[in-house]
Amino acid sequence: MPAQTYPSTARLPPAIWALGFVSLLMDVSSELIHSLLPVFLVTALGASALVVGLIEGAAEATALIVRVFSGALSDYWGRCKPLAVLGYGLGALSKPLFALAAGSGVVLAARLIDRVGKGIRGAPRDALVADLAPPAARGAAFGLRQSLDTVGAFVGPLLAMALMLAWANDFRAVFWVAVIPAALAVLLLVFGVREPPRDGSRKPVNPIHRDQMRRLASAYWWVVVFGAVFTLARFSEAFLILRAQQGGLPLAATPLVLVAMNVVYALAAYPFGRLSDRISHRRLLVLGLLVLIAADLALAWSSHWSWVWAGVALWGLHLGITQGLLATMVADTAPADLRGTAYGVFNLVCGVAMLAASVLAGLLWDAFGAPVTFAAGAGFCVLALAVIGRAPRDRAGPR
Repeated sequence: MPAQTYPSTARLPPAIWALGFVSLLMDVSSELIHSLLPVFLVTALGASALVVGLIEGAAEATALIVRVFSGALSDYWGRCKPLAVLGYGLGALSKPLFALAAGSGVVLAARLIDRVGKGIRGAPRDALVADLAPPAARGAAFGLRQSLDTVGAFVGPLLAMALMLAWANDFRAVFWVAVIPAALAVLLLVFGVREPPRDGSRKPVNPIHRDQMRRLASAYWWVVVFGAVFTLARFSEAFLILRAQQGGLPLAATPLVLVAMNVVYALAAYPFGRLSDRISHRRLLVLGLLVLIAADLALAWSSHWSWVWAGVALWGLHLGITQGLLATMVADTAPADLRGTAYGVFNLVCGVAMLAASVLAGLLWDAFGAPVTFAAGAGFCVLALAVIGRAPRDRAGPR
């Protein structure tokens, strides 16, 4: 396939930038709360670790289920923005509940509302990015949105740490601050993004009907299978924090692990997104897997701070290489009128794989220790490399 023209930043529509800043603002809001929530539950509300685990598990399971239906609904309706607004709106409405919570039941309700919102908005938002971006700059568009989203993921914890120090560990005051960026995200989406017009003659069709699902080509299902195997290799970042603690990182400084990872992630996502518009997707996938193998081996080798921080940085780099790329590959291999459904199915499968990977990582950690856990991650990377070798070779498949 001939190389495509390298897209300039100016070619990305303003609406793509607006969607990126919507993600950034909502992530700042969410991470302001989520980086403190486990400690708030245990110390301020007297919850047990089991309750914390149940709340998080129920919340993530809810988001997984909702993702498929929201993507299918956006395809049936033929519109993405209203569902994205609803999803971000629910996320914003959940934030005051955290500040008002007097018990773990209210926190559970707030987390469920927040995760329902995340599940609703994810697939329609990605489909909207694909609709708005010029095809030759689609990788840059997804990379930019992912990069700005990740900026929020490290700004939020940093802001939380600063406010907790300034306000003498007043959790509720910090949670109220989170309401502001969430509200701004919804306003920016409503007034800053205009959905491209759809074909008015198109009749609504059930996108999850058997006949419609057959329209998803083998190239798309290969992306889904690869995404699942790849996700098995990149379990929860919580294990990075545990490895850093083994190396002597103070408990109060543990958010810095995710901050460092997300800084690298944010810096890498947009450049590699642009690069994916001009070179083979297979090559970038291989590069991302090799970087993840290097991260796993560094973390398996030693808990010394030098190896841990090298592993954390490489982990962030592999995310920057691969996450926007996978979103681009879903858009490239799915029919335009089924993109919402395609993203919903992809996100569901990868989400289930992430839960399985994290459970397996925890079992290996408890039974054999951290080195075996990260070595197993490297092993799944090798399996994912084998899957790349079986990628479809047709023109619609991964380049």
